[in-house]
Amino acid sequence: MKRYPVRHTSASPLDWSVAEPLTDFSFPWEASTTPLTEFRALWNDTHLHFRFDCIDDDLVLPDAPTAKERVLGSDRVEIFLAPDLSLKPYYCLEMSPRGDVLAYEANFYREMNWDWQCAGLQLTAHIEGSRYTVTGSIPLDTLRALQVLKPGSSELIAGLYRAEFHHRPDGTVHSGWMPWVNPQTERPDFHVPTSFGVLTLV
Repeated sequence: MKRYPVRHTSASPLDWSVAEPLTDFSFPWEASTTPLTEFRALWNDTHLHFRFDCIDDDLVLPDAPTAKERVLGSDRVEIFLAPDLSLKPYYCLEMSPRGDVLAYEANFYREMNWDWQCAGLQLTAHIEGSRYTVTGSIPLDTLRALQVLKPGSSELIAGLYRAEFHHRPDGTVHSGWMPWVNPQTERPDFHVPTSFGVLTLV
């Protein structure tokens, strides 16, 4: 499995320069140029901190009455977390460049509990020109309660993704899907065990 080292920090504010940039997101299901997508993570004694930096020359940010509708129709970044690769259950955070969050619990295969919330999640988002940044944190106590971070373990089973949408000339929207780990599925699908890797707290 792919692995990413999450470095410990005691700095306040966070010094993101000490976090290793993860950039190997891809388009497994289409022949398109991959826009710059960087993921970074740090941890301290209380929280897991994460950050996505994305280049996007054509943001798709539809207006809709609910956060769920806005997120599902928009460019976004995503983190899935699982206690194990059975994905029974797993936990999903889909986050838009405007700071909308769609959080849900799921069971393999695609049985969604849309009422679930990620306790203690904090998120900020910023758009500047053709770049957007999504930064957030999750309490370690939340990860422990979900059994994503187990006693004595420093590993988290995680999927990292980007939904990269753009407008076609006819006004419709093309949906592109970029995982960190290529799940080797015939069609775009993040909700499978093969799309997960490991975040290691070091």
